[in-house]
Amino acid sequence: MRRPERSRAGFAPVPSVQKPPVREDAPSRVPPLEKGGPGGISFFLSPALAWALALFLLLSLSACGGRRPYPPAPSPAPAPAPVPSPGAPPPATQRPYKVLGHWYSPLPHARGFTQTGVASWYGKDFHGKKTANGETYDMHAMTCAHKTLPLGTLVQVDNLDNGRSCQLRVNDRGPFVAGRVVDLSYSAAKTLGVVGPGTARVRLTALAPALETDSGPPPTADVFYSGNFTLQVGAFENPENAARLRDKLAETCVNAHVVQSEVNGRTFHRVRVGRATTLDQAESQRQALAGKGFPGAFVVAE
Repeated sequence: MRRPERSRAGFAPVPSVQKPPVREDAPSRVPPLEKGGPGGISFFLSPALAWALALFLLLSLSACGGRRPYPPAPSPAPAPAPVPSPGAPPPATQRPYKVLGHWYSPLPHARGFTQTGVASWYGKDFHGKKTANGETYDMHAMTCAHKTLPLGTLVQVDNLDNGRSCQLRVNDRGPFVAGRVVDLSYSAAKTLGVVGPGTARVRLTALAPALETDSGPPPTADVFYSGNFTLQVGAFENPENAARLRDKLAETCVNAHVVQSEVNGRTFHRVRVGRATTLDQAESQRQALAGKGFPGAFVVAE
């Protein structure tokens, strides 16, 4: 067998193989590597793949950029305005109350009130304790207790057994014993002659809220509802204390003045303000004073 002829280098020449033509726009099957990119090497992408990737990124960015933020949480609706009540609530001393299983409803006013029944009295066992209107019970004061009359009402009590009478201020609740209409303080009971027997038949006549006169006998019930009224805010034995309170009241009140009076050999300086010609006007002024921090003020007939 004949050997192939050697070339000058000693080997036979390799016959050339004709390669198929390559389109210039056709991508190579194995893209060449290029330097660059995060890892130092990046891949060559075909134009079609690059356009697809660019379109995908564009749509993604558009979707992210066009996303609406979440709407803010709605603010809470404002609370509805309170509906005003038809009228101011009654003071605590005028609200219904329950004692020993029975309900009692204080009267809104005492105009024209009269009552006949049995009176009793209470003394040292309650001396120094609180009364229904917040005062300290004084067995030696001319006061009484009633179940429904407005606290502060001035009443006349007539003893139907012996004809004695006196005027008292209601500052407590009671008596809660069947058949009894009023509980007298010790001094009131002594004046009416009730201390010994313990009880007596009496007639009550309401005159007005707590009133007092500077001189002379107390006026009749009719006079109590019209006349000259003012309000007493305090009483002091020390005239300097009375003057200080008067000056303070004069800043916001009219007719602030001091009245001097003698009681059982002691001199008191009574501080008064306001001026009214009817009891209703005086009562309105008293309520205004209570709202200014003087709940103990009371109406006085001058």
